Amino acid sequence: MELQQISPASGSIISAFAESRIGGRPENQDSYKWKQTELGYLVTVCDGMGGGPGGKTASTIATEEIVAAISEAKPEEEEITNVIIKAIRRANMAIIEAGSQNPALQGMGSTATLLLLSEKSAFVAHVGDSRVYQIRGRKKIFRTFDHSMVFEMVKQGVISEEQARLSSQSNIITKALGIKPDVEVDVTELSYEKGDRFILCSDGIHGAMPEIQLIKLASRHKMSLGALTDDIATYVDNIGHNSGGGHDNLTLAIVETKIKSKLKSPMTKLAKFILLTLASMLLVSLFFNIKQCYSNSETTTSEKDTLVSKDTLAKYQRYKETINSISGITQQVESDDSKKLVEIREEISKLNKPEQK
Repeated sequence: MELQQISPASGSIISAFAESRIGGRPENQDSYKWKQTELGYLVTVCDGMGGGPGGKTASTIATEEIVAAISEAKPEEEEITNVIIKAIRRANMAIIEAGSQNPALQGMGSTATLLLLSEKSAFVAHVGDSRVYQIRGRKKIFRTFDHSMVFEMVKQGVISEEQARLSSQSNIITKALGIKPDVEVDVTELSYEKGDRFILCSDGIHGAMPEIQLIKLASRHKMSLGALTDDIATYVDNIGHNSGGGHDNLTLAIVETKIKSKLKSPMTKLAKFILLTLASMLLVSLFFNIKQCYSNSETTTSEKDTLVSKDTLAKYQRYKETINSISGITQQVESDDSKKLVEIREEISKLNKPEQK
């Protein structure tokens, strides 16, 4: 399928494009679908598997059933996590049912990825080895973990992710829709910033290059989102053709946010440590500044009381202002730790300067 804009033309909190190509295979067994629902903007990418018409049929059923199920759900009637799990399980049963009715489709299956994004937050779900990335600036903020044999080895520390990508067994997945009635679905709720990009892709995309290269390609902001989507698909397709052809189907959808989510990002361990350390240093600094006022032997008792009172008030005000500043710093420390650490050092330096008398 050619490049398509998969977001409302106007009034949307996102901009999004998708593209799917056949690669070097006889048939494109990938599918994607999107819709603006009452629960938020929805996009799903699925990668089918199975002989004959099975793979394409499975991925098509998966995308249609997922979108239909979430479109039928009503806000506040049920937890969104449960809505998503039920939608993917509904797709799973639909694939199994179709296979049982047609011998030519028996054994077909599909991976599934899903992004459901509202003003409050973004929900990501997946089954199999198709992926969802969240990229902020030039950094990976989140990525789903493949349900595959090689990634189980990665989890155990036996091989690296790059070794897993290059393994001849990288296409053996441990979870998929259409295999058994009970399917486990991984669902995660995420906060997001304005300008974040969510990438949903089949393994024909992320398996074609090292992850660092994919993130670099997806982080270019000088290109329009549509041109960027098409450029990544072309880049991956060329890798396959230059390697002799026969490469996998490739599908990706890129969603860029236009607003910041109402859900706030949890403070990282680094941010918590910095805040605690800096608060302690501020208290120590305040204590020694007050002590220094008392140690001035040339000042009378009454003058000392007045001076300490004024000095304490000034120090307290600076302390309060600095704490407020630190709070802002720690909320962003994950996105640019080095820059924020410089700001923190400047705050400490300001606090330790003597008061102007």
